[in-house]
Amino acid sequence: MKLRLHFVVDPLGWLCVSLIFGIWLYNSVFVPKLVLLPHYNEGHISWALVVCYYLASALCILALLRASTADPGRLPSDPHIPFSERAEWELCNKCNLMRPKRSHHCTRCGHCVRRMDHHCPWINNCVGEDNHWLFLQLCFYTQVLSLFTLGMDFCQYYYFQPLTSLDQDAFTSQHELALLRVSTLMGLVMFGGMSSLFYTQMVGIISDTTTIEKMSTVLNETSVSKRSWQWALSEVFGTRWKLLWLIPLRSRQPLQASHTFDHQV
Repeated sequence: MKLRLHFVVDPLGWLCVSLIFGIWLYNSVFVPKLVLLPHYNEGHISWALVVCYYLASALCILALLRASTADPGRLPSDPHIPFSERAEWELCNKCNLMRPKRSHHCTRCGHCVRRMDHHCPWINNCVGEDNHWLFLQLCFYTQVLSLFTLGMDFCQYYYFQPLTSLDQDAFTSQHELALLRVSTLMGLVMFGGMSSLFYTQMVGIISDTTTIEKMSTVLNETSVSKRSWQWALSEVFGTRWKLLWLIPLRSRQPLQASHTFDHQV
């Protein structure tokens, strides 16, 4: 498996990624320590619930790392353009390089990206043809982990039995209510924001329209066609095997080779 890495030098982007990582770390540490592990040790919950939470947490951080470091589809400085496809290419007026239509020049990254959807500061990377599937995974697993966290916080308040072997002098025991309230607030913000973003991304994929095209006059020049969601997502994820749509640690191969230069994520 060959993974092409891509790093953007942007202090503001690093700050945004660090904030997202901090939220993930907070909930991945305090929710198990406050809720899952104590209740598991006393036999109130099954081991499967603990494993599922850690699995959702691991998949979420893997998707974040992959989306942040994967090449979004950066165009080479001297691409080989077949004669039959020259009509589908155009000259970028910012970097003066040839690029396929529907590509866009990112001012933050300083280069053109194939089928660029948008530049996301929260992953400090562009979302383009080669890492769009990873961005969708990040949105999905963030929703799963946030909903899981909210469920655990709710159960700790209203459902789980009181703990009998709790160390009352520990920091987490003395500040349990405040820690859970912060976790709940983070869960609500992340779940609400990611749900809205995931919905808009799915609508754009099915209608074959990028975020940039929605906000520009390019939308009038492109044919917006409704496609089946299976084919649209298969094209984005690079495979028709739906189980592989959920796996971050793999490479993506386009279903249709639209360009002659090799590019993998």
